[in-house]
Amino acid sequence: MKKRLSISDIAKNLGISVTTVSFILNDKAKEKRISDALTKRVLDYVNKVGYKPNQLAKSLRTGKSKTLGLLVEDISNSFFANIADQIEKLAYDFGYHIVYCSMNNDVNRAKELIQLFYDRQIDGFIIAPTEGLTEVIQKLLKNNVPVVLFDRHLEDLETNFVISENHNGALIGTRFLLEEKKASRVGLVTINSNQLQMRGRMEGYMEAVDAMGKDMLIKKIVRAQADEDTILQIRDFIQDNRLDGVLFATNYLALSGLKAIKRYDLGIEKVVSFDENAVFSLVEPAVSAISQNIHEIARKVVDILINEINGKNKELVQVVVPCEIIAR
Repeated sequence: MKKRLSISDIAKNLGISVTTVSFILNDKAKEKRISDALTKRVLDYVNKVGYKPNQLAKSLRTGKSKTLGLLVEDISNSFFANIADQIEKLAYDFGYHIVYCSMNNDVNRAKELIQLFYDRQIDGFIIAPTEGLTEVIQKLLKNNVPVVLFDRHLEDLETNFVISENHNGALIGTRFLLEEKKASRVGLVTINSNQLQMRGRMEGYMEAVDAMGKDMLIKKIVRAQADEDTILQIRDFIQDNRLDGVLFATNYLALSGLKAIKRYDLGIEKVVSFDENAVFSLVEPAVSAISQNIHEIARKVVDILINEINGKNKELVQVVVPCEIIAR
């Protein structure tokens, strides 16, 4: 493999000092009173040979890696995939690159990834936290590492966060089923989780059905189980409770629900999912969605984190972004 060109190689080939080359490459030529002619000579040579600075060495010198760590539950989930795409584009506009990983709701895996990113001198963290991460995130904050949580936050931790209006979104979605779609028995399919966003969605559903004097019909699914088990449990939940409407608390639960409805001909046509998915407008029954404003969430997350890195945030920034119903 060809040896990587270094600053010392450039200096030797041009017959000038390493310090002079370093000043020019770090935009300090005018400050150090280096002539325009010499500056041009160095930059022309650098472009000619295709020199790229060693980012690790540069990060050790400047204290910044120009890299951000994004940790999510599952990057294959359409919500996290879309928001990661938005965050990556927005961060790039500020000169930052994103490294992202899935935690898979595994607290030990999450802790290992956070430590790995920390050891690599990541400039800041964007985390959709799983349960059990309070202590490790608190350590980041004590070490003055910029952190923004999104999608959910941790009750026992004071930090920056950007979340959706989960309670109100589920409230609107349930009312849509009860009032607009005229469903009389609406069930909620959610996951067995104590995370704040899931609690908010369940409480929104409960408030809506209670206000209409309807039965509260809730099925909690174990997140880690096989999709086939989820499909069977949703089938039994719909049949046993004679549902004519269903609110799914996540888009992946809605996809499993659609499989159950189709496979077992359950006759449910009044369906709402919390989170949009590209297939929802293409299937029968069409699925209405409580859409999270992905672009706004990503924009707020990146703005807050960049300001935190640059020391511009004087206090915690905590943002709640409204949702909207996409009626089908």
